[in-house]
Amino acid sequence: MKCLSETSTRGKTYELGGPDVYTFKELMQLILRVTCRSRMLLPVPFALASLKAFFLQFMPKPLLTPDQVRLLKTDNIVSEGALTLADLGIAPDSVEAIVPSYLWRFRRHGQYEARASREITPIADSR
Repeated sequence: MKCLSETSTRGKTYELGGPDVYTFKELMQLILRVTCRSRMLLPVPFALASLKAFFLQFMPKPLLTPDQVRLLKTDNIVSEGALTLADLGIAPDSVEAIVPSYLWRFRRHGQYEARASREITPIADSR
């Protein structure tokens, strides 16, 4: 809304991202924690993922497509020197602050899951 309402933002491109950078594995771990689920996460080589995606894309509701595999090969982060939320005077929230409000419905018992009221702890920096 700020970009639409202020004339100074016309013709400019803003890259919008939160304050932290996560690996795909870290995001999957966060989703599992928030939804109170336990799953084994295994790394899959891109060649194997591409092969699986080739066949899965033909399903009525594909679980994986070749385009998704291609997207996973490239980091999706805010570029250095790009105009960001800060340039709009907006302080981004962390993923941990936002994700629980979107994913509570995927808990087995929804908002009534016993662990639903626990605070989600930030992902430890494993790099």
